Amino acid sequence: MAREPSSERRRELLRELTEHFFGAPAHTPAEIELYGEVLTRLLSDMETAVRVELAKRYATLLNAPRPLIRRFAVDRIEVAEPVLGSSPVLTDEDLLAVVGTGSQPHLRAVSRRAEVSEAVSDAIVQRSDDETLKVLLGNDGARLSRRASEDAIDRARRNPALHEAAVDRRALPADLLNEMYFVVGSELRRRILARNASLDPNLLEDALSAGLARVATEDGVWPKDYREALRQVRASRSGERLTPGEITRILRSGSRTAFCIALAELSDVDFRTVARILEQQEIDGLAVLCRAADLDGPLFLTIALAILDEDAHAMGQARSYSHFYAELSKSAAMRTVRFWKMRRLGAA
Repeated sequence: MAREPSSERRRELLRELTEHFFGAPAHTPAEIELYGEVLTRLLSDMETAVRVELAKRYATLLNAPRPLIRRFAVDRIEVAEPVLGSSPVLTDEDLLAVVGTGSQPHLRAVSRRAEVSEAVSDAIVQRSDDETLKVLLGNDGARLSRRASEDAIDRARRNPALHEAAVDRRALPADLLNEMYFVVGSELRRRILARNASLDPNLLEDALSAGLARVATEDGVWPKDYREALRQVRASRSGERLTPGEITRILRSGSRTAFCIALAELSDVDFRTVARILEQQEIDGLAVLCRAADLDGPLFLTIALAILDEDAHAMGQARSYSHFYAELSKSAAMRTVRFWKMRRLGAA
């Protein structure tokens, strides 16, 4: 039958062999190898619909012939997808071969496997487009090395389409999670704060150590009035720590630079991080700094309204700001600020 030129007869043989394979309770390794050889030969001129049908049947089979599964894995995506996503027969070597030469849909199919080894995941990060990376980040069964996680977050920071997948990745190191804080929207920031609040203290210390090794101080020019503003803050301070009243006077002096210096001193965060929060009117970030510095709600609201003085909706949103500040725990704020402090430590 295999020598018959008729594709219909070859298709008939293919299906007969498949039924025979599935009908037997067990096969010896030699039998499995022989089935694989014959079935792979018969597939060579079968139409796509037949190959798809067989790929789905063999996809989850523990004793499926490996040559047959490898043949399916490099076929067009509608044939390859079932086995790339599920087949227990494929080894890391097989998957790495597909990742190294396959199309992005092939890489996405591999990225959806229930378990993806670190070696395979790292290779996917290197070759993936953003859509594939999003699938991989969204799969908690995919293990990524530290280096691959850093590469993924560097890309995610530049692409809003990857923000949610990155923030929601449970296996993402905490220091890399906190690098996302200033580039994501308010809802995702609150998820980061919630993760920080529930972080195991030992994991927190590990994450801070790892993050400190990675952090780099941003280049930039200090404001022209920085030295004068620093003198102003020093002159305003009556004790070792600025009081709420002194903070309020510095705020009302009109010097944005002086206020950034004062808030950076109170929260022990570097000047540029505070300046960025104020320049971009990041009220969530301001709330974190103020809560960590133990400022009361009314003072936080005063500061928030001052930095939003050109926003016609600021007064109308004051209640929501106050509500968020009241719900923000000091522990979540302080843990978040510890990641921001890495910039000051890195500079030192």
